[in-house]
Parts: sequence; C-alpha cells; structure tokens
Amino acid sequence: MKFPDRATRFTGLAFLLAVGMAPPVEGSAAESRPAPAWQLKDVDGNTVTSDQFKGKLVVLDFWATWCAPCRAEIPGYNELQKKYGKEGLVVVGVSLDQEGPAVVKKFMAGQRMNYPVVMGDEKIVKAFGGVEGIPTTFLIDRNGVIRHRKLGAMPTADYEAILKPLLKEAARKKEGAGDNP
Repeated sequence: MKFPDRATRFTGLAFLLAVGMAPPVEGSAAESRPAPAWQLKDVDGNTVTSDQFKGKLVVLDFWATWCAPCRAEIPGYNELQKKYGKEGLVVVGVSLDQEGPAVVKKFMAGQRMNYPVVMGDEKIVKAFGGVEGIPTTFLIDRNGVIRHRKLGAMPTADYEAILKPLLKEAARKKEGAGDNP
C-alpha cells in the first residue's frame, strides 16, 4: 500500500480545514426585527399585501417550482395550514419562478396547495434582506415581527417546535385581554 507524500497530505489537510471553516450553506436563526411591508400579485393576478395578514402568525416561504427542497416542504406546509389555520396561522408562498403565474398555478393544483402563493420580485427579496437561496422561510409573529429565519429545507416537526410557543403566546395574550374589563 502506497501512502501519499507529505505535500499531498498537507494539501488535503488544508482543504479539509478550509471546508470546515466555510460558512454553512443552510442556516437557521432566531430574529427579532419588524417584517417589511409588501404588496404582490397572486397567481390569479389579485393584489395581496402583508396588511391582510396582520394579527396572524405567518410562515412566509420563498420558493420555486424547480427547487427540489422547496417541493419537498410543500406537504408539510399543507399540514401546518390545515392543523393550525384555525389558530391564526397562515402559510404564504412567495414564488420566485421566472416562468410566470400560469406555471405556478398549474404546479399548485398538482400539489394541492392549500395556502396562498404570490409572485415574488426583486423588491421583496431586497426588503427581506436578500434571500441567499431557496427555500428561505421567515416566521412572522402576530405583531409583524420576524421571529425566525431559515435558509434551506426544514422538517415540519421542527417548524412546529418553533410555531407552537408562538401560538400559545398569542392564546395567552388573548386570554389576558379577555380578563380586563
């Protein structure tokens, strides 16, 4: 068995160190900043604004039909919308497809998506601080504050772990408001 020479071993070690120190491709972070206001068209050409979701817990997902990790998250978003919609959760997809709304609408029907999808543009991408990749998802609380940002796909159970305390927080505030005369 032949062992690599010293230069080859050094080069390999340097490569591994560089890769190990590179920033992660995917990331998840808690945040606390106001979500920007936005106005976009849905796949039917209707105007949709962030104001329509005031008082709701919003899962805002930047995605595209051609993105495999994005497509993999759709059943989970359908599940979240169905399970927590009555508690004030709303999933909103922001499609970054360049092919236009007809392609997205057909895709949505095939996936039986049960939540609204708007057609994203450069303005909304910049407003949210630049979307570095897709999927990128923002969790926005009922007060319009971004509470979490995730670059890359995430299992539905992980979203639920973040969302449940936010749903309970809102329920506690609602109960407390009812106690005041």
